[in-house]
Amino acid sequence: MKVFLYLLLISILSQKLSAFELQKAKTYNKTHSIKNWMMSEKLDGIRAYWDGKQLLSKNGNIINSPKWFTKDFPNFRLDGELWTKRNDFENIQSIVLDKTPSKHWNKITYNIFEVPEEKGIFLKRLEKIENWQKLYNNKYIKIIEQIKCKDNNHLEKYLKKVINLKAEGVMLKNPSLEYFVGRNSNILKVKKFLDMEAEVIDINFNKDKKYKFKSLVLKLENGVVFNLGNGFTKEKKINHPKIGDIVTFKYYNFTRFGKPKFASFLRIRKKE
Repeated sequence: MKVFLYLLLISILSQKLSAFELQKAKTYNKTHSIKNWMMSEKLDGIRAYWDGKQLLSKNGNIINSPKWFTKDFPNFRLDGELWTKRNDFENIQSIVLDKTPSKHWNKITYNIFEVPEEKGIFLKRLEKIENWQKLYNNKYIKIIEQIKCKDNNHLEKYLKKVINLKAEGVMLKNPSLEYFVGRNSNILKVKKFLDMEAEVIDINFNKDKKYKFKSLVLKLENGVVFNLGNGFTKEKKINHPKIGDIVTFKYYNFTRFGKPKFASFLRIRKKE
């Protein structure tokens, strides 16, 4: 009996995990053919999946949003970004991932880039939320503008424009496909730099400067260990990440030893 219940539980959990899968982007390079694809600004917020009843993180965990925030959301699925404004990620993260939702949620909007499970090609799927929004005009729901990309030069100009506005980058999407899930080259992210996450396993201090913070010792998923000392403000050097934290950093390719080149701290990544 115990074995049967155990197998039943495993089956239920596996069904739940397989049922929750999102679209994931690959990284753009100039070999990709992106003519007539749709491009949009990449918002640096917290990704959220609306299942018709509640908001879930990209890992399938419940986001503790206030009832007043979602009470007038549509009864169909949405995928988008919880966001306030450009260059505001740490504030967004502190609001959205707080277990006890605060009044600061009134600064958050849900910015839609996909209507999961809806039939039809990309722009046809987006029509569902566009038509819904025309009727209900929910102030907490926004639809991310989609622009047809003429060619690589058009993309470069648009990327430069949004980067100058302190945006994170650009998203590219093949508009001619039915809805799909998983990491796929039909969705591409475009940035001026690459970013990655790593675990803090130790901290270096300057012994000759009264043990002031010097750098983090980070471990990548593949086991590579390196020191990260760039990108920290005076405040971050005082209130630096702790051992066990997961941090996001930017970099520009790898050395022949597999270590990130010109790595620079971006932020601490809270669990979603």
